Order: sequence, then structure tokens, then C-alpha cells
Amino acid sequence: MFNMMKTAILMAAITALFMAIGGMIGGRSGMMLALVVALGMNFFSYWFSDQMVLKMYNAREVDATSAPRFYAMVQELAQRAQIPMPKVYLIDEAAPNAFATGRNPEHAAVAATTGILNILTERELRGVMAHELAHVKHRDILISTVSATMAGAISMLANFAVFFGGRDSEGRPQNPLAGIAVAILAPLAASLIQMAISRAREFEADRGGAEISGDPQALASALQQIHRYAQGIPLAAAEAHPETAQMMIMNPLSGDGLRSLFSTHPATEERVARLMAMAQGRR
Repeated sequence: MFNMMKTAILMAAITALFMAIGGMIGGRSGMMLALVVALGMNFFSYWFSDQMVLKMYNAREVDATSAPRFYAMVQELAQRAQIPMPKVYLIDEAAPNAFATGRNPEHAAVAATTGILNILTERELRGVMAHELAHVKHRDILISTVSATMAGAISMLANFAVFFGGRDSEGRPQNPLAGIAVAILAPLAASLIQMAISRAREFEADRGGAEISGDPQALASALQQIHRYAQGIPLAAAEAHPETAQMMIMNPLSGDGLRSLFSTHPATEERVARLMAMAQGRR
């Protein structure tokens, strides 16, 4: 519940930032133009990004015949989550990872690398796939699309400030130095809020996945295993398309220090600690 509230607050924050920057730089007309353009750019992504991402990763669809145990696991978890059965894909990559995609539970897909199937026990893999189904149940693709739309609109307004300068409420040009400062800081602030939204959704998917599987400790153990193995095994498709890293259960592009501010995923240690607290609470 806390992470859902946090997401709502962050979504309100990025919307308020858009309204403030829009009024400062482009006025009402500039703000509406930026929003319409950003909506148009993300509309295609919302409807077709699932197939685009699956193609980027050369994912192959599997069924009860080609991957009986894995497919049956997802089917059982989908029933427990009370959502329609998603399409199931495997990715021939040694790097251990998994993701969910699709615009809603009726048009969803889950994918896992062969690497994650090789390093995890069946119990751990079950925890991972429950996490991905929690993303589907929570409609996280919609949330990430809306936040991306707002962040994109803010960046567009910042570009207006660089090329055309800001305008006050009466249409008079503003201080050019102020416009440059806004052009630099506004997209940065939007990116930080967008990353915070993504991290909140990961915490919520961990919690939801633990509830779906009924085994928080298994997901905690899986996260530790993935973190350990993923450090030394690059995921080529993610390196080529870093914008897809936020979809993974473990960020293949995560870094330490200042870079962690822009990480789409929380620290593994914190995720594990929260899951272990859930496990203790169930005893």
C-alpha cells in the first residue's frame, strides 16, 4: 500500500512539474503542444512496445508442449493471481533475467532468459515469475507509459527554452540564463522522478509477487542469485537498447554511486530485506 501511495505522489509530482515548467516556458499553448506531441510519441509505444521488445530480445514463444514445466508454472501462478494466462517466451541468453510486457492483463506476455532457468531452483524461478505477473496485474506498463509521456513533454519544453527562450504569463521574454537553467534542470528532475516511480513499482511487484507465490523467501533468494550471476554476464540486447532495462527484474545496466540515482531498480539488498521481513511476518 505504501508503494502504491508513493507512486501516486510521484505521478502527481511529475504532473505538477510539467504544469510549472510549461507555464514558465511555453505558456498554456506551448504546454498543450508539448503534451500532445509526447502523447502521440508514447501512444504507439503503449500499443506496440510488447512485440517490439520481444523482437529486440529474439524471444521465442513457448507452450505446454515446447516448455511444459515452465509453462505450467506460469499458468498456475496466473490462476493464483486471478489474471488471464499471458503469452510465455524464452530468450536464449546466458544472463539471468526476466520481464513482463503488454498494455493490460488481457494482452500480456512474460519472458525469461535461459540463463535464469539454469541458475535458479524451481522454487526461486516461481518467485521470479510471480513478480512478473504482479507487474501485469498492477498494469505497470500503463504507469510507466504515463510517466514517460510526462518526462518526454518536460524535455520537449526544455528544448523550447533553449531555442526560443521562455515567456512569462504576459508573453514577454524571460531572462535567457533562467531559460538555460530550466532547460538543464527540468529534464533532470523529470528523470529522477521517473526513476523513483520505477523503483516504487519494483518494490510493489516484489510484494505482489511474494503474495501470489506465497513464498517471499524464494523471491529474496532468487534476487540474490540473479544479482550474483548478472554482474559478470552482460545482456547484449539490454546494452544495445538501454531503454528496456527498466522492464527487467534486475537492472542489467545498474551502477554504483551517482549512477544509482538514475537506476530504475532499488538496491538488491533493500529488496531482499523487505521480502525477508514479509517472510518473518508470515510465521
